[in-house]
Order: sequence, then structure tokens, then C-alpha cells
Amino acid sequence: MDIGSTIRTIRKRQKITIAQICEETGLSQGFMSQVETNKTSPSIATLDNIAKALNVPLPYLLMKKEDRMSVVRKEERKVTTSGSESLKVEHLSFSKNLKLRIVEFPPGASTGDAPHAHPGEEVHFVIKGTVVAEQGEDSAILTEGDSFSWNACTPHRVINISDELSIVLVAVFNGTDTEQEEDFL
Repeated sequence: MDIGSTIRTIRKRQKITIAQICEETGLSQGFMSQVETNKTSPSIATLDNIAKALNVPLPYLLMKKEDRMSVVRKEERKVTTSGSESLKVEHLSFSKNLKLRIVEFPPGASTGDAPHAHPGEEVHFVIKGTVVAEQGEDSAILTEGDSFSWNACTPHRVINISDELSIVLVAVFNGTDTEQEEDFL
């Protein structure tokens, strides 16, 4: 872990000097310098005092960089296709277990000829158009602004029943730390 660099970055961003941190925490400037250069590892109690002086939660100082905020710029989005109808899928953002995507359904297109299942949960928000969501014996027609969710282990599918492009925002929670790019809808 690179806790020292994190502390230094936060301190500088807040325009706090080492002397000010030391005054608030009671630590020596030499010790704080060693902490910030990762030459010493402070105790949890000391880190807690530093976190309070920086006005950040202690867990933030302990997080790995890859577990912190992630940004995906519009021009950097990964774009793939999914299903037999090659639906356009824009990958907006993701965490270990959660993926957020925009899916474009041309008129009459669906997530497949037959309902399918996979592990996880999904939440859908219709941005544009009209779709039918089918899961087991349940079926619903949804239009712009409507949303629906389901446990994806029950066979399901989404069909664009309009004469125009339908666009659906989809959040997929799979509960595992994998990067599978399987058909998810």
C-alpha cells in the first residue's frame, strides 16, 4: 500500500502544511515526513489521527488505488456487441461486482430468440423507445422513463417493440470479482 503518498496528496490538495498536521496530531515533522515517503508504517491509531486532521475517513487512507473512484470519459468507453442481433453496448463504468452499460435496440431487436439466464441481478432504465421485458411468466411494456429489475438467474429477455431505436441503461450486479463479458441481458 502507498498510504504515505495518499496522505501527502490529500494534505497538499487541502493546502495543509506538515507543521499544521503535526500540530493537530501531536506527531513530529520527521515522523510525518517518513510516513509520507513510506519509510515508516504508522499504527492504525496514528492513521486515524492523521485522517481526522485531514477530514477524511480512515478507510479511505487504507484503500488500494484500484478500489477508489474510477472515471471513464465518453470518448474512452469500450463499445461491444451482444447477442445474436449484435446489439450495440457501451460500457459506461464498472466496479468489482457492478457494471453500468447503455444498450441500443434497433426496431424489433431483442436480447435473443429465447429467454436466457445468468448469475446476478439487473436494473434497467428505458432512456428512449418502447420495450417488452419478459421473465418467466411475467411480461411488461415499458416506455421512456420506466424502469424494471430482476434476478437474472430466471430466464429473461428484452425486446424493442417500437419502430424506432430503443435505448436502455442497464446496471448488472454479478456478486463476483470477475470480468466476464458474457451476454448479460
